[in-house]
Amino acid sequence: MQDQRDQQLSSYDYPLPPERIAQAPVEPRHSARLLMVPPHSVPADQAGHGEVWDLIDALEPGDLLVVNDTRVLKARLKVRRSGGGLSELLVLEPRGDGRWLCLARPAKRMRPGDRLIVDGTTISLTVLAEDPASGGRVVQFPQDCHDAVTIEGLLNQCGEVPLPPYIERHDPSDAERYQTRYADRPGAVAAPTAGLHFSDELLAGLQRKGVELTRITLHVGLGTFRPVETEDLTQLELHSEWIEVSASVVKAIQQCRGRVIAVGTTSVRALEGAAQLNGGVLKPFTGPVNLVIQPGYRFAVVQGLLTNFHLPKSSLLLLVSALIGREKLLALYAAAIEREYRFFSYGDAMWIPPEAVLPEAAPITA
Repeated sequence: MQDQRDQQLSSYDYPLPPERIAQAPVEPRHSARLLMVPPHSVPADQAGHGEVWDLIDALEPGDLLVVNDTRVLKARLKVRRSGGGLSELLVLEPRGDGRWLCLARPAKRMRPGDRLIVDGTTISLTVLAEDPASGGRVVQFPQDCHDAVTIEGLLNQCGEVPLPPYIERHDPSDAERYQTRYADRPGAVAAPTAGLHFSDELLAGLQRKGVELTRITLHVGLGTFRPVETEDLTQLELHSEWIEVSASVVKAIQQCRGRVIAVGTTSVRALEGAAQLNGGVLKPFTGPVNLVIQPGYRFAVVQGLLTNFHLPKSSLLLLVSALIGREKLLALYAAAIEREYRFFSYGDAMWIPPEAVLPEAAPITA
């Protein structure tokens, strides 16, 4: 019987000393620390500790890594209002004909009809409307900026990397370091951070071992910046995210000789979201998903996970708890804090092998 506390948001809180929040990445990428979750029947204090490079030993020939190939846009844009004051837009998602949904700061200073100039340029933008659902603004950009590919040039020229607010240092190296090495398809406003640990050397070593790799796309969007505020998690709804799970991904999973391992929670949400639209059977899908994964969920595709350490009371913490159990996850987090692991986007990683997944959550295999 499920613990009622699993359905209460306050049960997913934990104390985190500010100094445990990573302000910069480690080099090389694969030298980040790795907490290895023990089998589901073994207590949390038996966890292993190593480096991400140790995945070469943990993964087996025939295993399939599912990575997210989204590319982060330089989506943070400084703009000047008609009165000369400086404001900021976070460019989120296209709304057609050069219109984009943006988060505005300070929002109350940007009203429909206001004209904005991209700072340091002559590029003119217009605030068209408020967006009640997000609290943002719909902004008219040049009409040829109709999707992520076509706006990327403007953002590369004028924008900044949209690092999360808990990272206080900014460095030119973020433009490269806040992208995965396989980032390919522009559209995200936050990195799929578990993938940041994969260096070219680690990817090559895994390939030599016989570990396969396939790519989904999930453009990390507004949901990343919205805290969960619903205490009763049976009522939880999440902002939808655009995904693409191609026919080649489905084929790779069907032909997988080993284990299906998701790299990051975005890969989990894409695979499971696509599968749940088809009664638990994975089929190709392109479009929005808003699947909530929390304790009690039975996974359809994902057997193991590499993930970072997540914010208290976040939907990502719910997802990882669905795999290994809330109490065990919080015990592992407490141990990680004691051992001075680094948390969040630029932080260390956690490896959840299939044997660590709760039997009642694991995919049913034929």
